[in-house]
Amino acid sequence: MSALLPTAFSTAGLLGGYKVARATGIRPLGGAALAAGGAAAFAGWKKNAGAGRATVLTAVYLAAFGASHPLAKKMGAWPSVAAVTAATGLASLALGGPRKK
Repeated sequence: MSALLPTAFSTAGLLGGYKVARATGIRPLGGAALAAGGAAAFAGWKKNAGAGRATVLTAVYLAAFGASHPLAKKMGAWPSVAAVTAATGLASLALGGPRKK
């Protein structure tokens, strides 16, 4: 699996989850998109970097989702989602690549 694919999944999950919830007004539907992106990213991280780093990156993903809510009160919804998505993407690129042998 490409090292960039899990990063794309995590980005799509965070951005897409917010967009779906905002567009439909159905927060659980946005949560489903968030969960799908996170599950796909976890599978890629696990394959590329191992279960340990995949678990850490999934924790980063979930923490980013949680942090976006209070951050949105300070900077607005879309800027908050963009900021946490960028941070998650950078963590994914740094830690989610293939293990060194």
